[in-house]
Amino acid sequence: MFDLSGKIALVTGSTQGIGFEIASVLAQQGARVFVNGASSMEKCQVAAERIPNSVPVLANVSKEEDIQKLYQTTGDVDILVLNASVQVKRDWEEVSLEEFDMQMSCNVRSSFLMIQKYAPGMKKKKWGRIVTIGSVNQYNQHPMLSVYSISKAAQMKMVENLAPLLAPFQVTINNIAPGAIDTPRNQQALANKEAHRSIVSRIPCGYIGKPEDVVHAVLLVCSEEGRYITGSEIIVDGGFHL
Repeated sequence: MFDLSGKIALVTGSTQGIGFEIASVLAQQGARVFVNGASSMEKCQVAAERIPNSVPVLANVSKEEDIQKLYQTTGDVDILVLNASVQVKRDWEEVSLEEFDMQMSCNVRSSFLMIQKYAPGMKKKKWGRIVTIGSVNQYNQHPMLSVYSISKAAQMKMVENLAPLLAPFQVTINNIAPGAIDTPRNQQALANKEAHRSIVSRIPCGYIGKPEDVVHAVLLVCSEEGRYITGSEIIVDGGFHL
């Protein structure tokens, strides 16, 4: 079950947090995984050393030229997980144009360009899995994450739009939307006892999630067992969005 032997996967933003756990689980199931980061090759290498059958690749997917170079390195892949994202916490009235463009570029534009680059190879093989990593903020109204929320909602609409176009080629595309997860991005906020208590009080399951809570949903839609799921979203948030 969930056997990915012989498959090649690329997970963007996979040097830490949810992306690292996704890359690890795909590798454990037999896939050869490209571990990607944007800031340093050393971080990519350190992460790849912890994941069997993986290859480190440095690329900032917000840059079109980096996407081109990344594809030249990886070639076609069977599984594309678009996990890399940028999040700027700022009151909406204070968001600069640069901060707006930075989030939309990484969270929406790069996802679209990456799919354009990698989908043709999947269509040719008549097999492919594309997964975008969304956010519970598509539903919750966080006062400091307006642009981030907009970008993730747009990403989900992209999934719905592309799914029927890719489905005839046996290529699926789905969105996984995590809630409050204990990752490096959230550690500072969760370290505040009052903030931690406030967040947990709004989660029906009663606790903060771990990256491993997210990865099995990703594994399902990446596998043959998930072949009939496309254009869909799995919200992994303990009920936080309700």
